[in-house]
Order: sequence, then structure tokens, then C-alpha cells
Amino acid sequence: MFVTEGGVERRVPWEWLPEVVGELGRPARSFPSYRGQRNFPGWYWSSKMGRRIGFESWVERDHLVALDFDASVVRIVSQPFWLLWSHGGKQRRHAPDFLVSSADGGVLVLDSRPQELIGERDREAFEATGRACAVLGWRHAVWDRLDGVVVANQKWLAGYRHPRCFDELVAARLLEVFQRPRPLVDGAELVGDPLGTLPVLYHLMWKQLLVADLSVVLSHRTVVRCAPQVANLARVANLADELAATGRRA
Repeated sequence: MFVTEGGVERRVPWEWLPEVVGELGRPARSFPSYRGQRNFPGWYWSSKMGRRIGFESWVERDHLVALDFDASVVRIVSQPFWLLWSHGGKQRRHAPDFLVSSADGGVLVLDSRPQELIGERDREAFEATGRACAVLGWRHAVWDRLDGVVVANQKWLAGYRHPRCFDELVAARLLEVFQRPRPLVDGAELVGDPLGTLPVLYHLMWKQLLVADLSVVLSHRTVVRCAPQVANLARVANLADELAATGRRA
């Protein structure tokens, strides 16, 4: 069972799901909120989707930011469907945390759960989900907490993910300056006042047109360089059109 973008609930045989996967839109279940709740649900604006996506915990939020940052990901659906199966004569169901579509056509069904919190019923649900995904040629994974430094760096860059942080002229100059690897703040100062250039620089890093080693703490001395695919500045004009379209959806 899944819910379309228009809010229509649909039930289809599991084997049919790849034919209608593009219709998956709204979460198949709601995000509970109550006094004394130990997890922290919320909404995250996805630059990839141009809209808000729900999460049920900070671990899920960190995974959602990582997926939004991943250049190979083209679509993210939160709580995409209910999977139904029988176990020990009883009906069971499970709603995975995310369905992720990649540019190469691959599909990942993802559950977010710290290893120490996985109980017996969780393992049963994850195993059932893995078997069901294998039937469709999809992948299933259970993600633990991500590396804290990588999470912190991606969250910092996510603060500049919105198209409002993009300026075409500043971006073109930054891409020119960082054709040669140099410390982050040095390049920003070469282009202009860092108060104006740093938001654009971080946005280009979020878009992965400028890259750095995010396995170490991001700082003003971090060495930044152009991504390999940025061979010429014509890419900036294409990015401007792309961001304008994203801004209209926001």
C-alpha cells in the first residue's frame, strides 16, 4: 500500500510496484508527536526534490541530508509504502524509512536504525523487506549512525543548499579561482568580500561543483578545488537555469 502525491491511497501486488514507483509521493504513515517522545520527528527541505521531506529521528535526518547531498540520487520518498507479509500465522507490516532512486535507474529501500536499537521484530522486518526487494531487483539496506565529522560537514553545507545562496557572477569567479586547489577562505577573499562570496562558495560545495575532503572538519583552511566535471565555466550557466527552476518549486 502507498499514497500518491495527490493523497490517494493505492494497493497493488508487490510485483507491480516498479511499474507505479513514480506515483509514490506522500508518506504511507504519519509521524507521531507526543509529550515525552524520545525521538525527534520533523521536516527537511530537500534541494533535490524542491520540497519538504519528513523524518522521525535525528538519525533519519542525518541520512536524509546525506541522500540529498549525494549527486547520484535523483528522488527521495519518505515512508514510501507498507510492506505486508505473514509470520507465524500473523499478519505483519513494515514501512521502510526511505525509497531512493538513482540516476542509473537503481532503487534503494532504506531503513535508518542504530545497530544497538535493532530488536528481534526489527530484524524480522528488515529480513522480510530485503527478501521482497530482491524479488524486484532492488537493494535494501539498514544504515547505522553516520560518521560524526561527515554529518557535521554535510549539515553545515546544507545550510546553503537553497537556490537563494547562488549568484551566477560570483559562482563563475569562484570556479575560475579554484581551478587551482587553495584554502577555502583564500579563494573566497580573492573573489570579493567573504560575507558575500562564502555563501555562494558553500552552495557550490553543496552542489559538488567545488569539492574538499569532508572526512576532516571543514574550516577556513580546508583545501578546496573544482570538481573534475567542471572543465569549463559553461556549467555555471546550466546551473543557473537549474537553480531557477528549483527556486520556482520551493
